[in-house]
Amino acid sequence: MSWNLAGSYAETCSCELMCPCNLTLDHGATYDYCRATLAFDIRAGDVEGTDVGGRRVVAIIDTPKVMTDGNWRLGMFVDDQATDEQFDKLVKVFGGQLGGPMAALAPLVGEIVGVERAAIEVTDEGHLHRVRVGDVIEFEVEDIVPFGKEDGQPVRFDGMFHPAGANLTMAEARSSRIDAFGIRYEGKTGLSTADFSWAA
Repeated sequence: MSWNLAGSYAETCSCELMCPCNLTLDHGATYDYCRATLAFDIRAGDVEGTDVGGRRVVAIIDTPKVMTDGNWRLGMFVDDQATDEQFDKLVKVFGGQLGGPMAALAPLVGEIVGVERAAIEVTDEGHLHRVRVGDVIEFEVEDIVPFGKEDGQPVRFDGMFHPAGANLTMAEARSSRIDAFGIRYEGKTGLSTADFSWAA
């Protein structure tokens, strides 16, 4: 069993700016739940000999206020351009069955609410990141550039425990329409990264 993935990432969640769960999973969400959509645009990758470059995966979660309490509801969309083999391998990676970052979160999942193919579009234009999944998910997040930062560099958090990486750019949702697998919310905050890299 060996695999590696590299690409870009964008997320939006239901917490107010900024999401307490991004500081530490056991802090507690802004509300009595945390709902988030995680979009992975895989530029290059291989899962047990299967090339998965160019594919996209979007996960949506509904968790308790304190994420480490577990009993998460998880839904997953895989690029409708994926072959059956690519689909199977990606579901195993993102479901945590093949090790790697998602395996650390798998014990927190109480219910898989669905796994489907869908048309997935991910667009990165400078500080703006757009994600669309069929007709059920559409959001846009913009990286936050602090007041007075003349170099235009956005805020980054370093040392996070997050599947996409330890150093992520903080973003704010500019628009969102999210209603999938019975999980519905308004995205308010977000994260992005120019690169994520996984291997197991």
